Amino acid sequence: MISLTIENLTKRFGDAVALDSVNLRIEPGEIFFLLGPSGCGKTTLLRSIAGFYIPESGRILFGDEDVTRQAPHRRNTGMMFQSYALWPHMTVAKNVAFGLEERRVPARELTERVQQALDSVRMGPFADRKIHQLSGGQQQRVALARALVIRPRCLLLDEPLSNLDAKLRLEMRTEIRRICKEFGLTAIYVTHDQKEALSIADRMAILEGGHIRQTGRPAEVYRHPHSRFVADFMGETNFLEGRITALEGATANVETPLGAFIGTVRAEGWMPKLGASCILSIRPESWVLSPQATAQNCVAGHIAERMYLGEMAQYQFAAKAHGLKVYELNPRYVELSPERELFASAAVEDVVVLAA
Repeated sequence: MISLTIENLTKRFGDAVALDSVNLRIEPGEIFFLLGPSGCGKTTLLRSIAGFYIPESGRILFGDEDVTRQAPHRRNTGMMFQSYALWPHMTVAKNVAFGLEERRVPARELTERVQQALDSVRMGPFADRKIHQLSGGQQQRVALARALVIRPRCLLLDEPLSNLDAKLRLEMRTEIRRICKEFGLTAIYVTHDQKEALSIADRMAILEGGHIRQTGRPAEVYRHPHSRFVADFMGETNFLEGRITALEGATANVETPLGAFIGTVRAEGWMPKLGASCILSIRPESWVLSPQATAQNCVAGHIAERMYLGEMAQYQFAAKAHGLKVYELNPRYVELSPERELFASAAVEDVVVLAA
């Protein structure tokens, strides 16, 4: 296991700045996700770590070793691509052995390591099959075995599940995490799929426009976003514009078009001033519906639209001139008449105060 350190990394393509003085620390054995919309710089960062791109400035360290300008094959990283990049004319075993053959590993050791790698991804019985005889999920496992067989210092994954159907994606999320932890690998994983990141990552970084906007554990980033961009990107939320009317530490009283709310300031290095404009972010599942009003953070309204999903119902909750997204687990109000008044309330810790 090794740590990875990114120091002031800048990468340009002509006049376009893909990475702008990026700083990041990834701990040994950590499964770290790079997450963001298309064009945010996440794949550029991954390919810079792999050695496919040389940055204009900054450093990339594997442990204490500076690998910024080192050739890709000297970095000993295993890489999984979105397309798998498997050789169709070779057997499964030959595909996995390719990297070892390039490294001139002795035949007996090569055979043993290929079998071990295939067994680790549960593809041992398929060693003699051709690639076209495999399902998409099996091909993905072969690509993973090929990355593991060289015993990489770290594993780099570039949207490896994007070509699989929903059921296989769920299965392979668990498998990738199991394998990384079993092998003690430091893994860096690029995706734009928030659920994928939330279910696998130890920590994650959210990128926008070549900048890292927030890093943290999945629950931290989801529940305590530092900006409107992060809150919006990491899932559905309700935004309410407001004005700060009182401050006590990180707790703020905010006046909004739906009434007074009490929320929490989460962003590092930012504290609003009294009277300043702000935005509240409240996740749909944070609202609690009730026939009675509560003392704080409470809004009166009615269910205007509903979508029943069994274990959950998704509501469009009409409150004054606003429509709020409200998710109710184990739904009780799905059959309620739209004329019936309800109250939606949210806990102080679930009302996140963001800079306007």
